[in-house]
Amino acid sequence: MKSKYAHVLMLLAAIAAFLPVMAVDFVLDSYVRVRERALLQQSADAVATRVQATAYEAIASLRRILADSPSLCTPSFIANVHRQMEQSLYLKQGLVENADGVQYCDALGKDVKYSPLSHPLSVPNQTETIEVAKYADLRMPALKVTQAFGSTRKVSAFVPILAAEPDSLLSGLKPTSMVRVALTDGAEIVTVGDPKAYDGRGNVEYVTAESFAGELPIRVTAAVPFAIVRADYGDLDASFTVVAALLCGAFLILALQYVRRSDLPAFDLERAIAAGELKPYYQPVINLRTGALAGCEVLCRWEKKNGEVVPPGAFIDYAEVTGLALPMTVSLMQQVKADLSGLCGEMPDIKISINLFEGHFRDGNVVDDVHTIFANSAIGFRQLVFEITERKPLEKMAQAQSVIAGLHALGCRLAMDDAGTGHSNLAYLQTLGVDVVKIDRVFVDMIKPEGAPVPVLDGLIAMARDLGTEIVAEGVETEAQALYLRARGVVQAQGYLFAPALKAGAFRDLARALNAPVALPGLTQVSAA
Repeated sequence: MKSKYAHVLMLLAAIAAFLPVMAVDFVLDSYVRVRERALLQQSADAVATRVQATAYEAIASLRRILADSPSLCTPSFIANVHRQMEQSLYLKQGLVENADGVQYCDALGKDVKYSPLSHPLSVPNQTETIEVAKYADLRMPALKVTQAFGSTRKVSAFVPILAAEPDSLLSGLKPTSMVRVALTDGAEIVTVGDPKAYDGRGNVEYVTAESFAGELPIRVTAAVPFAIVRADYGDLDASFTVVAALLCGAFLILALQYVRRSDLPAFDLERAIAAGELKPYYQPVINLRTGALAGCEVLCRWEKKNGEVVPPGAFIDYAEVTGLALPMTVSLMQQVKADLSGLCGEMPDIKISINLFEGHFRDGNVVDDVHTIFANSAIGFRQLVFEITERKPLEKMAQAQSVIAGLHALGCRLAMDDAGTGHSNLAYLQTLGVDVVKIDRVFVDMIKPEGAPVPVLDGLIAMARDLGTEIVAEGVETEAQALYLRARGVVQAQGYLFAPALKAGAFRDLARALNAPVALPGLTQVSAA
């Protein structure tokens, strides 16, 4: 519910509506530009950060190879390249060429198939050069990072410019948006969206944001037509225009109605569930060893008819308190069945994690709901994982154990979410019969780039091993975190390093791309997220 201060602000807004319509339009236009530019800037910065991390990893790997290799193309040199490829999530190849570009040797013992897409550019304060190239069968262009070796040789490392599918660049943005990654000399690397409309925009106004990949000569541009984003504020604009022409009493009535509608009463959430406005989003879970898709976690988003997307933090707790979490979960499971049946039929080993609430373990009907929804679908019960958070302990343990036993009898598994943040211990997890332990991101965030040990995190991993459970790390956002976890035997992870929560179509496309056969024999499959 809104505070009394928010109510006062709404009344003041009604009074301010007496201002001329042109003034209202000017203020609203300015607000839209600032807000949308901030959203675009966040996306551009995120892409630039990922590009920077990938490029500097290639530079660091190349330097380590050369530091450990007094001569080129020797068995020790090849071994050093292979070692760096194993330690890196993205390094694809090491290549030695003559000064005239003739290939001398490479890490995989074959001709390296690549074609330059740009001229080499120097990196400020570095001795390396970078250029964009089409490499082998990669869909995304690759960066070729090159270091001279004497006057007759040059050594290069190849990494994908972005470890993700191109369409993932538009995640969280409007369908009419455009994201472009290019060198600062203008050479285009990848563009997603409608570049023709942007490049030939003429008098059409765009909201734009730019970001640079550190000192690298790489620029990320994000843009969206102003008219498109402005239209999303049409209801607000119309309200302001109307109230500017009405009597003071009408202004106050409309403002009060707006205050009432902007609250979140139970009937509004119940209506949203019935109308199918609560949608499942799917955050991929990645196998850190192979880069393949291991599964996903189903996350809930409230997509209102006006296009607004309400994050779960605004209504999940309320839904649980009011008991609406139960029908909400049923609705999500029905949509999961419709969204992923085909994919699960193609990929019988992927797992789908669905969040349950404490109320599910008191109600008991969830077992029947799961059976009714998934019994005749292509999604097998063994592909379903149901998560219960550690933050809220189960009050009625006997009933909870009965529900868990029922889910296990179907073939489903139970995961303990937010592990380490509550008050559970080894005995508690054993009593519940937990099959999967999900390590909360607060512990993953403790991992430092230099790879110093994190005793608390290592203890959680050891506890999970003692239980004999699978381990999934949440909130993985950096390569250093992924490498630290992989080195300690954690096989599965999710987080923005790989992909945000995606709509069904984008998730299916990503799943098929990640689990497609590897085109180059001899290479370890690496995550495309």
